[in-house]
Amino acid sequence: MKSYDQIFLANRSWVQTIKNVDEEYFKNLSLGQAPKYFWIGCADSRMSETVITRGKLGEFFVHRNVANLVHAEDDNLMAALRYAVDYLKVKHIVVAGHYSCGGVKAAYDGLEDPYLTKWVGDIKDTLDSNQQEIANIDDDTKKLDRLSELSIIKQVEKLASMDIIKDAWARGQRLFVHGWVFDISTGELNSLKEIHPDDMIK
Repeated sequence: MKSYDQIFLANRSWVQTIKNVDEEYFKNLSLGQAPKYFWIGCADSRMSETVITRGKLGEFFVHRNVANLVHAEDDNLMAALRYAVDYLKVKHIVVAGHYSCGGVKAAYDGLEDPYLTKWVGDIKDTLDSNQQEIANIDDDTKKLDRLSELSIIKQVEKLASMDIIKDAWARGQRLFVHGWVFDISTGELNSLKEIHPDDMIK
């Protein structure tokens, strides 16, 4: 048996387990989606949104990339954001990062790589603008954890400044933007920042 055949066997077992409880589950699931959340998460293999939140299929519309960054020039992200806000009418947008993030460490260490250096440049900018705060932290791990938090907060603020979000708020759409951080060492998910439409539309 090939090493990846176990994945297909596990899938068939999972399907049968679900159908034993609800024979129509997959038929109903195939009729469409109405997620409440648009999850912008890190591509890290430990950052599965449905596992972390004990969510179900259909609850999250998802975009993931290295270090959960919001780049306006990322056509993939912008297409997903547009679809989530204007077509799926999600209620919440979540930027979900985590501690021990390789992308954050790459920015902190000044990694030179033809692909990664430019991608994590926004985190390097966050480090530069918070240099004193980070320098005042004694523990290296805690420095990186705080940089992760600051980057998540910045991505939330960037989202709130985008026309797709501002237009939704202007037409009265109840849309909340959140920054959450996952602590891999404890399994806990915590909130760092929330921007409410009433905070922005006066």
